[in-house]
Amino acid sequence: MVYPGAVHTRFEHSLGVYWLAGQSLQYLQTYQGAELDIDHFDVQTVKLAGLLHDIGHGPFSHMFEHKFLPRVITGSNWSHEQMSGKLVDYIVDQHHIDIDSECLKQVKDMIIASSNVSVANSMKEKRFLYDIVANGRNGIDVDKFDYIARDCRACGLGCNFQFRRLLQSMRIMDDEICYPTKEYLTVHKLFSTRADLHRTVYTHAKVMAIELMVVDALVKANDHLEISSYTTDPAEYWKLGDNILKIIETSPDPELKESRELILRIRRRDLYQFCNEYAVPKNKLDLFEDITAQDIVCSQKTSGVQLREEDVAVSNVKIDLTCGRNNPLDRISFFKDYESKEKFYISDDRISHLLPASYLDRIVRVYAKKPELVEAVSEAFENFQLRMYGIKAQVHETPEKKKRRR
Repeated sequence: MVYPGAVHTRFEHSLGVYWLAGQSLQYLQTYQGAELDIDHFDVQTVKLAGLLHDIGHGPFSHMFEHKFLPRVITGSNWSHEQMSGKLVDYIVDQHHIDIDSECLKQVKDMIIASSNVSVANSMKEKRFLYDIVANGRNGIDVDKFDYIARDCRACGLGCNFQFRRLLQSMRIMDDEICYPTKEYLTVHKLFSTRADLHRTVYTHAKVMAIELMVVDALVKANDHLEISSYTTDPAEYWKLGDNILKIIETSPDPELKESRELILRIRRRDLYQFCNEYAVPKNKLDLFEDITAQDIVCSQKTSGVQLREEDVAVSNVKIDLTCGRNNPLDRISFFKDYESKEKFYISDDRISHLLPASYLDRIVRVYAKKPELVEAVSEAFENFQLRMYGIKAQVHETPEKKKRRR
């Protein structure tokens, strides 16, 4: 809805991860085949994990998991990785697929490896296989290789990260995927390009406005359609898709009236109005807690329009290099050359003094759900910043033209 070329699907992405998973093993077999003992079983298992790793995603993917479900299920700890495992079992049973039980178990373990590192760490041999598709050890995996290149291309963004350099140069040392020291900056570009995508695409201010509206529409429709109940049973869950919005907007049911109106606003581009944003000061990051609509409403001082919580939407954006405030490259092992048997870590100051000193951004964005409330919400947001930090942390005032919009 913001980048018109970005109409690719997770199916295409999953095919890409499947292919790259196979490519990575092919390179390893070529250069270390004898010592690693990679067999057909290993290749089949890793490629299947790549193909199926995202099958558990719900409508609108991460938004469904992290924004919608927590609002309708108290204390929700549901994850798409766990659902992927359940769906794999369901598909095998439903379609009577003849597959080795050990292969099936390893495929599911590889899918959850990024969110449950203990599963991968419990492997007695060939631990490195669990770092190819979803790497919980240091975050370098073919999942990122594919979506970074695919999303940059679809959104018309330049991408100077060359994942093939990493695919072709990686080696296994002590059961861990390692990289030549000369590729340090290539690895860094992986994480910095991912952060750029989060800032310019995934958390674009208009993207987040639409996401907030979709979440509100789904929450309002949940009691009637019981959307969240589908997450408990893979036999029902697979029926959920992005077409849930079309189901809502074409339904005559009066219980869905509010949801329909929100979706119609999205179609008409009558979006929640972005008021302003600020980056959380660096010295406040450790103690930061998500800002709520209540925080903004309680900061209103001027008389006139009396804001309510339902008038305000807040987006708490977190952008990092996958390790919070830490440098992900501190967890990656490198080697000197292809004759070397020793692996080691490299501190970034040994490479360049131009690399970032901080690895985490938190941005607070505030939206008015109706255009006539932009001025009141903007003023309350400024008051909140003064109360929290003693200064206005935002870069500039909300433009007058936006405040006057009705």
